[in-house]
Amino acid sequence: MRRRVFALIAAGLSFAAMAAERPVAGVTPVAMELPIPQSMPLRMQRPIPPAALKQGSAFTSEANRALQADEFANPGMLWVTRGEKLWNEPAGSAGKSCAACHGDAAQSMKGAATRYPRIDPGAARLVNLSERINLCRERNQAAAPYQPESDELLGLSAFVTYQSRGLPMNVTIDPQNARDFERGRDRFYRRMGQMNLACAQCHDRNWDRTLLFEKISQGHPTGFPIYRQEWQTMGSLQRRLRACYSGLRAQMPEYGARELVELELFLAWRANGLPIEAPAVRR
Repeated sequence: MRRRVFALIAAGLSFAAMAAERPVAGVTPVAMELPIPQSMPLRMQRPIPPAALKQGSAFTSEANRALQADEFANPGMLWVTRGEKLWNEPAGSAGKSCAACHGDAAQSMKGAATRYPRIDPGAARLVNLSERINLCRERNQAAAPYQPESDELLGLSAFVTYQSRGLPMNVTIDPQNARDFERGRDRFYRRMGQMNLACAQCHDRNWDRTLLFEKISQGHPTGFPIYRQEWQTMGSLQRRLRACYSGLRAQMPEYGARELVELELFLAWRANGLPIEAPAVRR
C-alpha cells in the first residue's frame, strides 16, 4: 500500500512538472507553447519522424510482448473468436449474417482496419470501425446497434481488425475529412483539464520516459481493440482516450462523441506506416 501511495505521489509530481515546466527528477521540461506545424502540407506534418515511430508493444514488458505474439495465450484472441462466430450468425429481422454480404473476412476485410476512421457516405460523417459495424447492422441486418464496449461489438471489431494484422496503417486525409483531421490535431495539442496538459506533452515530448512504473508510449492506436490487464478485459481506443481525459481531470466525452472520433483520425494518421498489432496486450 505504501509503495502505491509513493508511486501516485511521484506520478502527480511528474504531471505537475509537465504542466508547470519546472524541472523534476526524471522528467524533461517541455515548452510552454505547443505549436502546431502550419508551414507544410497536411501529409507532411508528422510530429514524430517516420523512422522514429514505435509500436505500443515497444514500450511494454518482454513478457507482455511474448503473450501478445502467442495466439494461443493472448487473451484478446477470445474476442476474435467471438467475433468470428458473430460474423457468420444471421442477425436482425433481415436474418442476414455479415458473411452473407462480405463473404470470407480474411479476403473481404483484409486492409479495412488500416483505413479507419473514414467518412461514411450514407451517414455523411466521420466514423470509426466500430461505428461502421453498427451502421451495417442497422442498414443491412435491420438489427439494433451494439452498445459501446459490449463483448459483441469488441468481438466483431477485434475480428475485423485481426484480418489486417501486420498491415501498415494507411489513413488518407482528403477534402472530405480535412476539417475533422484539423479538429483532432488541434485537440491533441490543446491543454485541458485541471492538470493543464496536452496529449502531445506525453506522447510527442516525453515518450519512452517512465511514469507510474510504465513507459510512456508514442500513443499509436494500432493495437486496438486491446486487452489491458488493468481492466481484465478488452477495450476500445475510446475507452483508453476517456481514461486519459480522467487522468487529466478533464470533462469526459461520451462514447461516440465527435471529438473522440476526430482525435482517433489524427492518431491513426499519425501512425501511418506502422503495422496493426491487434489484439494487443498491455499492463
